[in-house]
Amino acid sequence: MKFTVSTHTLLKPLQTASVALTANPVMQVLEDFLFVLEGNKLSIAASNLEVTISTEIQVNGTENGKIAIPGKTLLETLKSLPEQPLHFVIDTDTRGIELTSASGKYKLVGEKAEDFPEIEKPSDEDQIVMDSVQIQRGVDKTVFAASNDEMRQAMRGININIDFNHVTFAATDAHKLVRYSFLNVSSDVASSLLFTKKSMLALKSILPKEGQVTIYFGKTKAFFAFEDIIFSTRLIEAKFPDYNAVIPTNNPNVMQVNREELITVLRRLMIFANKSTSQVVFNVQDKSLTVNAQDLDFNNEATEQMECSYQGEPINLGLNARFLLEMLSVIESETVKFEISSSNKPSLLLPMEQAMGEDLLMLVVTNY
Repeated sequence: MKFTVSTHTLLKPLQTASVALTANPVMQVLEDFLFVLEGNKLSIAASNLEVTISTEIQVNGTENGKIAIPGKTLLETLKSLPEQPLHFVIDTDTRGIELTSASGKYKLVGEKAEDFPEIEKPSDEDQIVMDSVQIQRGVDKTVFAASNDEMRQAMRGININIDFNHVTFAATDAHKLVRYSFLNVSSDVASSLLFTKKSMLALKSILPKEGQVTIYFGKTKAFFAFEDIIFSTRLIEAKFPDYNAVIPTNNPNVMQVNREELITVLRRLMIFANKSTSQVVFNVQDKSLTVNAQDLDFNNEATEQMECSYQGEPINLGLNARFLLEMLSVIESETVKFEISSSNKPSLLLPMEQAMGEDLLMLVVTNY
């Protein structure tokens, strides 16, 4: 197996695929990149069994072959080299790899390509096309709400629900919920896909800033194809909760408040709140929001008052300040709106201004 390629041409796809490399894998070959050379096309892949990233580049190939090359060693070598032609000579029988640059020669030993997991490609799966920025925003605004509880597998990921004329990203841990819909995405199919947080964060890290992404999906696996890259991941095989059923629809009490001001108030009061519950109490009245926090164990207490716009009966709400801060940090609107049914039912948090074709809704459980 022989080919020549420039440092930069090879380094860029390796850095992309390296997102799927594993530090301490169950199989040693998962520390490697899989190289497959056919003519002048070099296919590169990395996998951790949950996520697989494959791509291809053009090289000057003179002898076909395939090999698994130690990922960390190859990456660190290329990062330290200036831009120049690199010559690879690989003995696929002994797995010896010889890399020659303008200034030196480097030798290492790879693994059998046959030991590498099979690289699957999409075939006849259902598919949908989305903008890259939509997927990035979908992950950004929902990933924090996914559960870390290993006993609740159905809540440990991000749900992407495809419903013909819109696509909805959702995540919940039973204490908070985010539902984020794109209303301008058309599809010929309807489906519900549940992805792990880890896979979605890995995907987000390699998505282009703009451009279209084709999503292929079946019952157990999904593929994201963009540019010369195919990102594949296993789906969580569990049923995501029916989140629409828990969203209250009759909310006569509505408060509007400045988002940044509320964030600063909550950050200060969290210092005085109970460390295990992070609870603050909202006392909402006409034009006035009073926020109180206390920790009875240490006799700590703090109260702040801020302006708000409110329609409804005076009400007290016990809320988790940490959850609220997570939600407020991903909202872009200058003003946010709380829709409140009663003090013992979940409250809705929404941006006052929504981007065209988008619908963001958050829910937080009250505990007062």
